[in-house]
Amino acid sequence: MTSAVYDALESLRKSAVERQRARSGKARVVVQVGHCSQAVGAADVADAVSNALPDDAYMVIAGCDGACFAAPKVSVTLPSGAFCQHSNVSADRVRKGFSIAAIDSSQSGDSDAVSFFNKQHRLTLQGCGDMDAVDIGDYILNGGYSGLARALSITPEEVIEDVQASGLRGRGGAYFPAALKWRGARSVRNTPRYLVVNCEEGEPGIFKDRHLMEGAPHRLLEGAIIAAYASGVHDAYIYINAEANLSAERMQGAVEQAYDAGLLGDDILASGFALHVRIMRGAGGYVCGDETTLLNTMEGYRREPRQRPPFPTEAGLWGKPTVINNAETLSGVSYILANGGDAFAAIGTDADKGTKIISLSGAVRRPGVLEVPMGTTLREIIYDLGGGIPDGRDLSAIAIGGPSSGIFPASMLDTPIKSGFIHESGVMLGAGGVIALDGRVSMLQTMRNLAAYNADESCGKCTPCREGTPRMVALVDGIMSGSASASDLNELRQLAELVNAASLCGLGQAAGNPILSAMHFFGDEIAIRLRE
Repeated sequence: MTSAVYDALESLRKSAVERQRARSGKARVVVQVGHCSQAVGAADVADAVSNALPDDAYMVIAGCDGACFAAPKVSVTLPSGAFCQHSNVSADRVRKGFSIAAIDSSQSGDSDAVSFFNKQHRLTLQGCGDMDAVDIGDYILNGGYSGLARALSITPEEVIEDVQASGLRGRGGAYFPAALKWRGARSVRNTPRYLVVNCEEGEPGIFKDRHLMEGAPHRLLEGAIIAAYASGVHDAYIYINAEANLSAERMQGAVEQAYDAGLLGDDILASGFALHVRIMRGAGGYVCGDETTLLNTMEGYRREPRQRPPFPTEAGLWGKPTVINNAETLSGVSYILANGGDAFAAIGTDADKGTKIISLSGAVRRPGVLEVPMGTTLREIIYDLGGGIPDGRDLSAIAIGGPSSGIFPASMLDTPIKSGFIHESGVMLGAGGVIALDGRVSMLQTMRNLAAYNADESCGKCTPCREGTPRMVALVDGIMSGSASASDLNELRQLAELVNAASLCGLGQAAGNPILSAMHFFGDEIAIRLRE
C-alpha cells in the first residue's frame, strides 16, 4: 500500500507540474485577497490587475500573509527571478500605471515587512500570501499532502504516537493534547465516529483561523484527513463562522478539488481509507465556540452547552464518539507528519511545543497575524514584530486572549506566552489574541467592555452566567459613575469568582477573568475612582 500511496501523490504532482509548465516564461503577479484586505479594497485591486494584465503574465489570488498593516499587497516575480512587492496598493494606482516591467527593487526591502516577518517562525502560515489559495496544484508543488501520504503509509496508532511525540496541544484555547483526543475517540467502539473542525472563531480580537482557511485551505484539510485516519473517522464536518463567507468559499473550493484529486472519497490516494467532508456554517455567537454548544447547533438544537461528562470523544455528535479540533491545531498536523514529531517538539519550550499564531491588534504600528514559537514574550510580539506604539505614545495595558481572559499592565511585557494561565489573576493566552492599549483608553472602560460582551453572549442556560454576568456589568457601571461603595467592589470580586466556579461552559467559567485581572493589576486606579 505504501508504494501505491506515494505513486498516487506523485501522479498529482506531475499533473501540477504540467499545468505550471504552461505558464513558463510568464511573470507571476500575486494579489493578496483576504477578509482583512477586502475591507481596504483588495478585491477591487485584483479586478484592476486582472484587467491590466498583459499576455506575458498571469495572476494568482493568494490569502493575506498576515501583514494587515500593509494590505492590499501585490507582488511580481519575473521569469528572471527578479521580485518586488508593493504595499497599500489601491485600484486607482493599478489603473493609472500598472506595469510588470517597472519593478522597484526597493519595495521588497521595506523595513516594516522585514521586521514583521524575520522574527517569525512560520509553519502553519507558511506560504500564506504567496501560495495560490484556490489551486490544489500550487499546494502540492509546495510539498502539500506529503504528510498525508506518510500517514496513510503507517498505522493509525503510529500516527497518534508521532503526534504525541510532537507535544501538539489544541490551539483553540483549551490546549488539550491532540493525540489523547484522537486515541480516546478511537478506543470507543460505538461507531460511526465523527470529526468536527472548529472554525467558529467568534470572539473579538481573534482572526487567525480565517487567515488559515483563506490562505492555506488545503493545509487545514490535509490535517483534518490525517486526524480522521488516526481517529478511525469516515465522516467529517468543517464548522465555519456564519459571517466568515470568504473562509467558507475557499474551504468549499478546497474540498471539491480534493474530491476531484482523489484526496477525499472512498479510496484516498489508493490507500483504501475513506473520508467524506462537508462544510457547515456556524449558528452565530461566541458561545458556539464551546465544543458541546457547537454540537447542539449541528443537531438543530439551541446554542447551549451540554453537561459534561460524557465528553464528545465518548458521546458527541448524534451520541457518537466525536473528535473536535481547532483549525490551527489541524493546520500544524501536516508539518508533524511530513517532518516527524521531533521536528515540531524542537520548537518552543519544554512545557509547550511548537508555534502559536497570534492575532495582534490595537495601538501597534504593525497589526496583523503572526506565528511565533511558544515561549515568545509579549514584548517581542508587540515591539519587535508589532513595531511598538505609534505616535510616540506609551503602552498602558495589554488585553490578552479575548473576552474570556484578562488585562495586563505594561510592566508584564516580559511575560512569555504559554498554554493555560499565564498569570494567577486569570489571564490566559486562549486562542491567541493580543490587543495593545495606550493611555487614551480607560482601564475601567476596557474592563466594562469585556464584561458587557460576555453578558451579551451568555446563552442563559445556567443561572451563574445568566444572572451573574449582567450584574458584574452593573457593578462596574456603578464604579464608573461614582455611585459605588467599597462593599460593591467586594461584591464584584466575589461575583466574578462565583461565576467562574459555578458556570456550565467555558464562556461562564472565564467570564470573571477580565474583572479579576483588572482588579489585581489596576486596583489603585479603581480605588481612586471610588474615592472620587
